[in-house]
Amino acid sequence: MQVYLLRHGIAEDGRPGRPDADRALTDEGRLRLRAVLERARAAGAAPTLILPSPYLRAAQTARIAAEVLGCPAPPLLSDSFVPEASPVDAWEEIRDYDEEPAVLVASHEPLMSSAAAYLLGCPALDIDVKKAALLRIDMTRLGAQPRGILKWMLTPALCKE
Repeated sequence: MQVYLLRHGIAEDGRPGRPDADRALTDEGRLRLRAVLERARAAGAAPTLILPSPYLRAAQTARIAAEVLGCPAPPLLSDSFVPEASPVDAWEEIRDYDEEPAVLVASHEPLMSSAAAYLLGCPALDIDVKKAALLRIDMTRLGAQPRGILKWMLTPALCKE
């Protein structure tokens, strides 16, 4: 199974009285996200399922990813991918779809970096997952203790035209 971890694009700043979950992507955030996703498509990224956090910016990121990468199924929102979720819970959710050849998770920090480290079998590993960054991890073990191999990581800085 290929697991793609996609951090949402740049979002609006928080405002007093407005829930963090309601922050939307900015125009710049959409542009940088598309640049990363188009490069990923050229590299063969083809998720068969997208699992985003229910936060607005992650759901928007998932819809853009589905469009650019040609994902056949609509994104399935999941609380397992909110920012404060545990990488163990995120992995358990991903494992529910072990028949899928490629699953993309659209989420937030700190979950994206901790989930990447967990999937790579090294929870103490520090990974700097920038906004709109996309990682591909090929899973070699799908059990309760996952083991994956980092194949690549794309950032908006690498994907500028």
